[in-house]
Amino acid sequence: MHLRRLHLARHHGLRRLVSSLSVALLIAFTVQTAHATALDAKRIGAASGATATTTPDGVVHLGWSRTDVKVTVDGVPLPPAAGLGSWAAFSPMPHGQAMVMGDTVVFQDEVDAAMDAAFAHGLAVTALHNHFFYDTPSVFFMHLGGEGNPETLAAGVKAVWAAIRAVRSAHPQPATGFGGVAPVFGRIDADAVGKIVGQPATDMQGVVKVTIGREGRMHGMKIGGSMGLTTWAAFSGSDQAAVMDGDFIMKTAEVQPVLHALRKAGIHIVALHNHMMGGNPGFFFTHFWGKGTVRSLAGGFRAALDAQAAVDQR
Repeated sequence: MHLRRLHLARHHGLRRLVSSLSVALLIAFTVQTAHATALDAKRIGAASGATATTTPDGVVHLGWSRTDVKVTVDGVPLPPAAGLGSWAAFSPMPHGQAMVMGDTVVFQDEVDAAMDAAFAHGLAVTALHNHFFYDTPSVFFMHLGGEGNPETLAAGVKAVWAAIRAVRSAHPQPATGFGGVAPVFGRIDADAVGKIVGQPATDMQGVVKVTIGREGRMHGMKIGGSMGLTTWAAFSGSDQAAVMDGDFIMKTAEVQPVLHALRKAGIHIVALHNHMMGGNPGFFFTHFWGKGTVRSLAGGFRAALDAQAAVDQR
């Protein structure tokens, strides 16, 4: 009988604990929801320089249709309404803050300016990819994200779109290349590259390559560099005039520091996406391209490696 009373007491105590926790969570959720006040579409619109509308669920939406450049896909003229729209959406957060997400249409010669403007105004770049094949000129989509004061975020979106417009104002038609010094194919000093980067560099039939593997898990299985979990850079040309292309593998917290470091070094970001699903941790990949001396290119790559390492050491 004594044991039964003890069991019942424990049972009721557990029920009271669960009930108390449920009430506490409900109160916390209610308080948080109460603090997530409605956003002012007029103020966001004024800060962004665009027309703002509010959706039934309280999200403030901005839009910009790219009518300034004619695009064909597979030989067919593509109306802007068929997929050439830039947008940004603001969702209310507690304490008068907001979260912004968006997708911006960019042509190849607009990416650097748009990305630099996003970084300068505290926005994150969360993806860069294509939506079409056989498109002329080539169209890409740069996704933005951020949290903070809604008007500050809107001003950031305005800066990104203004940077794009400035490129098109200077050159109405998208460029067909980055320009700069063309590579002179000869010999690249692999040992010098390795010393700058701080990793072994291998000469592969005139192309000097640095490859750095990582480890992770996918669907419960351990995987590594041999399965594609690598950061790499390939240098072609000569020590004085070269090109560098490559790929960074990054955990979520490493993405923005790596992008910032590459852009600060004048290296072009040409893609940002994932390569796999079901990974732990989830990895992202950014592909890049640069022109210049081998020393400057290797130094930029090293700066991005250092930025990535600094995140892991926090």
